[in-house]
Amino acid sequence: MTTKPRILKGFMELSPSDQILFDNLMNIIETTYKKYGFYHLNTPVIECEEVLLAKTGGDTNKEVYRFSRGDTKMALRFDLTVPLARYVAMNHKSLPFPFKRYQIDKVFRGENTQRGRFREFYQCDIDIIGSETLDVAYDAEFPNIICEIFELMNLNFQIQINNRKLLVGFVEQFRKDESVNPIDVINLIDKRNKIKANEFQTRMTEYIPAFEVLNEFISISDMRGLFEFTSRFEITNPNYMIGLHELEIVFSEITNQERSDCVLKHSVRSKLNLSISRGLDYYTGTIYETILLDSPECGSICSGGRYDNLASAYTNSKFPGVGISIGLTRLFDILKSKLKVESTDNCHIDFLVIPFDDSKINEAGRVAKELRSQNFKVDVVKEHINLKSKFKYANKLKVNRVIIVNSDLQLKDMKTGEQLEFRL
Repeated sequence: MTTKPRILKGFMELSPSDQILFDNLMNIIETTYKKYGFYHLNTPVIECEEVLLAKTGGDTNKEVYRFSRGDTKMALRFDLTVPLARYVAMNHKSLPFPFKRYQIDKVFRGENTQRGRFREFYQCDIDIIGSETLDVAYDAEFPNIICEIFELMNLNFQIQINNRKLLVGFVEQFRKDESVNPIDVINLIDKRNKIKANEFQTRMTEYIPAFEVLNEFISISDMRGLFEFTSRFEITNPNYMIGLHELEIVFSEITNQERSDCVLKHSVRSKLNLSISRGLDYYTGTIYETILLDSPECGSICSGGRYDNLASAYTNSKFPGVGISIGLTRLFDILKSKLKVESTDNCHIDFLVIPFDDSKINEAGRVAKELRSQNFKVDVVKEHINLKSKFKYANKLKVNRVIIVNSDLQLKDMKTGEQLEFRL
């Protein structure tokens, strides 16, 4: 008997040609991360369960893959930020601070699958970690990086920015009474677009009786409007005022970035959105979500924020941090059709070397070796098949250039059919 081959639901497997397109996107991200001075760091796929889940909650705990071996309880990482916090807590004595790191790797979540959402997927993370303090000006660096990456990908996008302190302060100012937990309200705001409007209002008025004030607040779309709202309602809550000040710094810094060619675009790309809150409970300040304006139904494809207390689960020392994560698997799933149309070079090699007949196989190998020494990516046909079959193979690879090894060398352009003498 044979077993029917299949893969699990929510796991992506790419064809060789799609993998090239995927890797091109990954290369843009990684190159940009390096340009901004981030170190490359890898952490294990599997962590101790109690370590990984030391400071998570809500829906996240339900999505984690857990298993045991003997007495050891383990879990697959659900993001790359919590393992980073664990790493910093373990290695802080040898790290330079602020510590800037990037990691591009797979994570796992047992969530409901739909377009752009998978259970195994790549995240592309950058984070800046401070020791005891980390200036809010670092928060403003991330919209600049997001802008540069997505412009290189020719995407129509918008970076939405908010602050959790501001949200907490708003709830504390307008809540029914002190028994209302601001996190419960924030989590409900985060689910606003996933439930019916009347249900959202009914549930929210249990926390904040003045629903019309909440509605007005989360509809504000710029800093001027936020300052006017704050003044009109005479808000003095400390958390609110700190969050307001931090947002002012972030938006001010965004317009003062070094990339002068992107300043005007930033004013359009970056927008205040007081309705975003991020589902993970460890965010404490600035938060970001990036949407594709041509595919808003797919949700955020790059998100993150400030987390001042994340490492406190592992150490008494304070390591505030801020970071973002690009959901590369989701992004590719949304863009792959467009990328296939736009791609003019979808082959993994520069040259395919074809021996005219079997007597030229060794010479073909020598030609390939010389080209590789010049840093070209080269493959050789070594199968004992006729010349017609060799060219069929070249077409299937979608290779652009073929070198035919006979008494001389001939370079053939597979797109135009033009054939010229070739010299190494």
